[in-house]
Order: sequence, then C-alpha cells, then structure tokens
Amino acid sequence: MILVNLDVMMARRKISAGDLAERVGITPANLSILKNNKAKAIRFSTLEALCAALDCQPADLLQYTPDNKTE
Repeated sequence: MILVNLDVMMARRKISAGDLAERVGITPANLSILKNNKAKAIRFSTLEALCAALDCQPADLLQYTPDNKTE
C-alpha cells in the first residue's frame, strides 16, 4: 500500500489546502482525495508540482507500507 503523507508536509510548510491546490493547479476536491489516501493514481506532473510547491522530494510525500495479506 502506498500512503500519501501530504497533510504532514502541508503542516510543516504551513500551507492550507486551498493555497496548495491553487499553486499546484488542481481542484481542492482532488487534493482532498490525495490527502485522504483515496487516490488510485497520481500523475508525475502533479507529483512534480506538489514537490515544487512544498519544496520537498517525492519520498517526503509517498510512503510504501506492505499489505498484511498472505498469499
């Protein structure tokens, strides 16, 4: 599972969801989907814009956590 730690970086940078959505060029609704880990995919261009707006690396926003499923 990939977790999006967008809320952590937003708090560190003291930026609101509305301001970040405007800077990145996405809707507040789509930003909310990312923040709440409901997104199934993210475009590299969106990830790049988020990193630029938050002055961070992709690894600061995305975290891999193994699923607890056994096969």
